[in-house]
Amino acid sequence: MHSHRFQSFATALFLAGLAASAQAQNTPPIKPGLWQMQMANEVDGQKAPDMAEALKNVPPEMRKQMEAMMKQRGVDMGAGGGTRICQNRESLDQGRWKGEQGRCKTDMLSQSASSWKWRSRCTEPESETEGEAVFTGPESYTVNARSTTRVAGQMRQTNTSINAKWLGADCGDLKPMKPPASK
Repeated sequence: MHSHRFQSFATALFLAGLAASAQAQNTPPIKPGLWQMQMANEVDGQKAPDMAEALKNVPPEMRKQMEAMMKQRGVDMGAGGGTRICQNRESLDQGRWKGEQGRCKTDMLSQSASSWKWRSRCTEPESETEGEAVFTGPESYTVNARSTTRVAGQMRQTNTSINAKWLGADCGDLKPMKPPASK
């Protein structure tokens, strides 16, 4: 069960990165800097525990390793009240989420100044996601996505919602967000 929670969290982080970095021709209309992300997941119709709650059940050494690994990728999971990520201008301009990345392919379905819709298909784990990011201004955006993933031979439906709020231009000691390395 823990691995499914972490997979759901990883999916949420992927979606957050996609909302902040996906592109066809444009850079997302948000400010670079430190972002606070409030995430909610529902798996097969059941509310999934938030990451802070899930981390309480992980052995301390494993939790420290996971937090350190995510911090190296620009994600602070230990932040009270949500997850924090750092986006610098370079990470926003790179277009790193469009097209194929590792075992996933993302297609932009539509894109306007205030709304981006996409579909991602991954081969490992086998999954398909459709989502929309709505930019309410340069200091906030929301993401809503629906994913279907094969877990232990069974299809699981995950609904993810993210509310992101810009905290400021200074990320402190948090490095700019990086996607997981392609395999």
